[in-house]
Amino acid sequence: MCARPRAHARARERKVLKAIVIGGGIIGCSVAWRLAAEGVATTVLERARVGQIERVHREIVELTDDGRVLPGEEAGAHAVPDRSESKVDARRLDLGWIDNFQRFCGTPTEPLRTGLQGAPANLFRAYLDVRIEFEFREWGKLQMALAGGSENMNVLASDPNADAQPSGGTPLQAVAVLSGSTASQIVLGVGAVNAFSVGDMVAVDLDYQQQAGYVGTGIAAAYVSDPADVNRDANYVRRVTFNVGRVAQETVDSLLLAQPLLGGAPPAGASVQKVIAFVDREGGSFFQEWSALFVAEEESGGRVCFHYPRLTPTTVIEVSMPLNLAAQPRAVKVFQRENEVEVVKPIAALALRAAFMAMPHVDENDGQTVVCYRSYFPAAMAAVY
Repeated sequence: MCARPRAHARARERKVLKAIVIGGGIIGCSVAWRLAAEGVATTVLERARVGQIERVHREIVELTDDGRVLPGEEAGAHAVPDRSESKVDARRLDLGWIDNFQRFCGTPTEPLRTGLQGAPANLFRAYLDVRIEFEFREWGKLQMALAGGSENMNVLASDPNADAQPSGGTPLQAVAVLSGSTASQIVLGVGAVNAFSVGDMVAVDLDYQQQAGYVGTGIAAAYVSDPADVNRDANYVRRVTFNVGRVAQETVDSLLLAQPLLGGAPPAGASVQKVIAFVDREGGSFFQEWSALFVAEEESGGRVCFHYPRLTPTTVIEVSMPLNLAAQPRAVKVFQRENEVEVVKPIAALALRAAFMAMPHVDENDGQTVVCYRSYFPAAMAAVY
């Protein structure tokens, strides 16, 4: 809703004038402001954020084990997915709107010169270097994991007698999940549900079984090289899992979640623990890799889509990258992790900034190595050129 200026005092008829402005962009807000200044009761309808100039929607998609994007919804048919339990896909995640989406291309195009005069005979791309930046306005586990790039830890509710640790100390005992549970209903049994309350966040996953490799149901949350690295902690998988939710209701034997678990119904043998916060860490050796689809919608109805088959988080955006990398140092821009955004003075919000490097992908149609697919879907009956 746009702020309303004080209406001019002037004589009017007894008619009450009302107006509804559809669209809260710059033009919509300007029209609403002018109407309100004339004393018209004005309402602005906007599906995203009022006053936003450019809106970019993003869908983050985790890669399959063989490095391919999951088949299914095409970029041109992109819409906000149905979040009902039957439609949840742990590897296809819709994260809503982002701001300040920017694409940087540092890929140099160099001439191949021949002859005595060194005339250009052909062109070649020296190396691929493509990066993107944007801001999350909402904070959450997935947003922090994407922006941080490493393991995102669930801080499990700790035993009051345990020593405090930055990523959580010795947790309270996990509660076993019973058969009959679904992605939205966690069956614990009569009495066991009393360990949780409405509003609690919970992590639902298996005990760590001392295995090496990727762990986490639905989405790989961490990689364990040696069980000793994680102290053979039976709770380790629940410390990192993306299978988290918030308790919306309780029954005599179950927890009903506000959103379904990303990994679907809990696997047999899973347990649940209370989560009090999420934490990411600077450093570490683990890198998340994602695929992503960004959709910029035009007011006319057209859509510009950017599909990156492989993205890995980075914290450095290079300003200049010489062809002879050994000849001179690269100029870099210091990366700011968070950005304070003014809402309405004196209210401000802390935006979570993210930067990614696009990794190479081989197109199956012609074997070309690429990093991004840019598509344009014109509005209905719009000119094609």
